[in-house]
Amino acid sequence: MTALLYLLGVVLFVLAILVSIGLHELGHMIPAKKFGGKVTQYFIGFGPTVWSKQVGETEYGVKAVPLGGYVKIVGMLPPGAEQLGETTVDAEGNTVTRVRKSNTGMFTQLISDARAAEWELVRHEDEDRLFYKMASWKKIVVMAGGPSVNILIAFLLFLGIFSTYGQRSVEPDAGAPVIDSVSTCVIPYEDGVRECRASDPPSPAYVAGLRPGDTVTSFNGVAVTGWDQLRSLIRDNAGGEAVIGYERDGQVRTGTTSTTVQARPTSDTDVTLTQVGFLGVTPTSHLEVVRGGPLFTLQEMGGMAKDTVVALATLPVKVWDVALAVVGVQERAADSPISIVGGGRIAGEVTSAESFPIAEKSVFLLSLIAGFNFFIGVFNFVPLLPLDGGHIASAAWEWIRRGWARLRRRPDPGYVDAAKLLPVAYVVASALLVMGVVLIVADLVVPMELGLQ
Repeated sequence: MTALLYLLGVVLFVLAILVSIGLHELGHMIPAKKFGGKVTQYFIGFGPTVWSKQVGETEYGVKAVPLGGYVKIVGMLPPGAEQLGETTVDAEGNTVTRVRKSNTGMFTQLISDARAAEWELVRHEDEDRLFYKMASWKKIVVMAGGPSVNILIAFLLFLGIFSTYGQRSVEPDAGAPVIDSVSTCVIPYEDGVRECRASDPPSPAYVAGLRPGDTVTSFNGVAVTGWDQLRSLIRDNAGGEAVIGYERDGQVRTGTTSTTVQARPTSDTDVTLTQVGFLGVTPTSHLEVVRGGPLFTLQEMGGMAKDTVVALATLPVKVWDVALAVVGVQERAADSPISIVGGGRIAGEVTSAESFPIAEKSVFLLSLIAGFNFFIGVFNFVPLLPLDGGHIASAAWEWIRRGWARLRRRPDPGYVDAAKLLPVAYVVASALLVMGVVLIVADLVVPMELGLQ
């Protein structure tokens, strides 16, 4: 039964991601067709074609590797000013425009080959339907449509969660912290939840004689009035001596120990590990539920957007750390990025966990799917080709440049040639491919474990 539930979780997650990919591509295709563009292909996946069907001028299909998708919009790249167009007639009597290839320089040849491949699909009757000839704002709408759909999916899923189940958190009880549990040993944070081993050192709290039910009143002579204050004092104490005042059964007592230094999350919302002081106690707490509608959801997603941008800025470094974990140089960090394979494994682990209630399983899976969609959406807005954001930036620059020329009563500077940025696109695509492979291998070799039972 557990294996079947695990498989169910993986399948549900993968299907949800495939649906998200399909909707992403619809976000590109629908406005492209609405604006008169010619879309010849709509595919989910990459690699060999598994199934396809021609409907009108568009071929719809599924490919073997479900790690993305694409729509083919005719005329994405303009012909180069230095190149001449040739009009010929193919075997079927159709007029075809070809772009002659240049033979000078590696990058020049790459750009020329890309133009030639693009214009192999252009027919004489397509001249007024080419993507590069669209108004700049239309190109922005077409390219922003895909990632915007992913963000909308995330918004709707988070809205459903926040407005019904709510955002739940375990908050410490008010007042001087009452100890709920004491760790008998120091377990590395990366190990998750496990039993103490003979090799694990005793925790500072256990050495100081603290026990569940004790109320902490002071720390190194500072009066303690709340858990957040006590936690800050402990973290800032690093490996120094700690004199702890506490009450037990109405009697005032004092315990002396030395806090130990351990890698712990920076805060409740930032899982970046930092070296801080550690005591080994948790306070009594209560469940706090906050529900909200669209505005609350937008506020929460605003915070998520900030965290996502920070994560994107550090992504290459974190993937490098994951690569080191793959070869056994270091442990995989708890805040390391994961691939769709890792997401599937986590979905399976949560679904099959016997101690996880059905409601919490459902909310976790929906949150996982929403999180992936939100990340995909924000990631695709990065202004680098071949990402959607690269095309958006190119169209925006074209819009600004043409508008500035009109204000100055200068001649129209013409279309921005995105093909000149193809060398950058090849480098970015190669880097994304390498990072994707590293994360997939890591999720198979050193997967993230939630430690659920």
